[in-house]
Amino acid sequence: MRQLDLVLRGPRPGPGLEAVRAAVKEQDRRYPGLFDWWDEAEALLAPLLLFDGALPLGAALALLAETAEALCGEGIWAQPDGRSLSQFVQQWSDAAGEVVLETDPADLPVLLRDALDEVAVRPPYGGHPRLAIYGLLEARMSRADLVICAGLTEGTWPGAPAPDPLLAPPVLRMLGIPGADFRIGLAAHDLAAALGAPEVVLSHAQRDAAGPAIPSRFLMRIRAMLGKELRHEHDAVRFARALDDAPPAPPYPRPEPMPSAEQRRVPIAVTALDRLRGDPYQFYASAILGLRALDPIDADPTPAWRGTAVHAILEAWHDAGARPGELIPLAERALAEMSAHPFMRGLWRPRLLAGLGWIEVEQERLLGEGREVLAWEEKGEITVDGVRIHGRADRIDQLPDGTLAVVDYKTGTPPSARMVEEGFALQLGLVGLIAQGGGIKGVSGKPTRFEYWSLARNRERDFGFMEEPVLEGRRKSGIPREEFLDRTRDYLEEAIARWIIGRDPFTARLNPDLPGYSDYDQLMRLDEWQGRGRAGDRP
Repeated sequence: MRQLDLVLRGPRPGPGLEAVRAAVKEQDRRYPGLFDWWDEAEALLAPLLLFDGALPLGAALALLAETAEALCGEGIWAQPDGRSLSQFVQQWSDAAGEVVLETDPADLPVLLRDALDEVAVRPPYGGHPRLAIYGLLEARMSRADLVICAGLTEGTWPGAPAPDPLLAPPVLRMLGIPGADFRIGLAAHDLAAALGAPEVVLSHAQRDAAGPAIPSRFLMRIRAMLGKELRHEHDAVRFARALDDAPPAPPYPRPEPMPSAEQRRVPIAVTALDRLRGDPYQFYASAILGLRALDPIDADPTPAWRGTAVHAILEAWHDAGARPGELIPLAERALAEMSAHPFMRGLWRPRLLAGLGWIEVEQERLLGEGREVLAWEEKGEITVDGVRIHGRADRIDQLPDGTLAVVDYKTGTPPSARMVEEGFALQLGLVGLIAQGGGIKGVSGKPTRFEYWSLARNRERDFGFMEEPVLEGRRKSGIPREEFLDRTRDYLEEAIARWIIGRDPFTARLNPDLPGYSDYDQLMRLDEWQGRGRAGDRP
């Protein structure tokens, strides 16, 4: 079940059990045995899909309950949540039997979700088996070894009788309705019953919302009557005062993990160097601890998901020969199979198709100028200072003069030239270093062009544009073309020397002004220390 949960995270795979089966089959290598397990689970879920039209609400609830029992057994009705669910199903089934209400199966989840949100599930017997906090009515029917009678404060116990707003006390007595004296007597009766416990603690407050408070007159008379035989409770009062007077917890420090030299020695992905330089803690959590954030179930298509989808479509197009006019039909089929999420169908799909159309036209134009596509979605690696640098090249072209162009596809706005210049967006340069070092199969030569191909809107409000983070022409930021690879190598070697083979701590948010990921904000306890540092701390 946990493996199926991981398979289904992210955008929904599509409607029906067949889409789930396809998603499970695709991950069969990763989760051996899951596909066989799904065969059994699918057979139990099949009755839910036997009806295409509207169903009476009572019949739909009965079908859901039978399927739930087939999946979970009678244990689904056990424990507090199971009993609450059983009561909910019974109440709704009874109401549905009185009024014939037909529902579309597609509307049933929303209908039940809204109704289930109104049901509160609470443990029926409190949080601890030996401790209970009772009201007056519950206390009358219970017994305990130790009873604490709290709130014995003058004016609070017994409560001041409230006059009836409509009838005078003599009229109430003539009608046989108990007056205020009865309430005072009932409070005394409740206290007398509680005093029969083997051990009793009588407690009062020293202050209330209005100011200093005094014990009730009854409690003061008890003190006077018992004298030295009355035992005062000091420890509980001391503990309570200690809680009130406890110093505040010290502020949580900014995390600065210091893994061992062996733990630091990890390879660097071309997409991870930016994270290592900008927020070393996130690199530590991802590459050294191996932690990954889970997508929610039925999630909106994230930028990362859209990027993966576009790369898969372009790879399939190039594998098929990249023939003109075939990219858009292939993309339409692939996007329909990848996600049935309404966001995807209504918003992102038209934009992605428009951007892919621009890629097809732009590639044809460049091929006509003598440019040749050498590699696409090709893995590669090199070794720098004993550390493996690896990654996947989106695309590498050979220019008419024999040099190389490194292409990085982006579904959104590409990094700014200033970020590249400052060393916080180095993927193009790292792929160029791998290509120059012969680390990509079938590719040789020196990269001279470093291009972002974005599917976002351009200045003319059309989708698709190309730009280079190179300091040329009127640009005021970027890296000069002839220095692009050398500057990238300098940044890489500096990062390796500091964190991979050096002794620098993996400081959280080392460059807080940089836009970055938030996957590990909770792990680094960001809200507990950000902006609360002492004078002299690093920003």
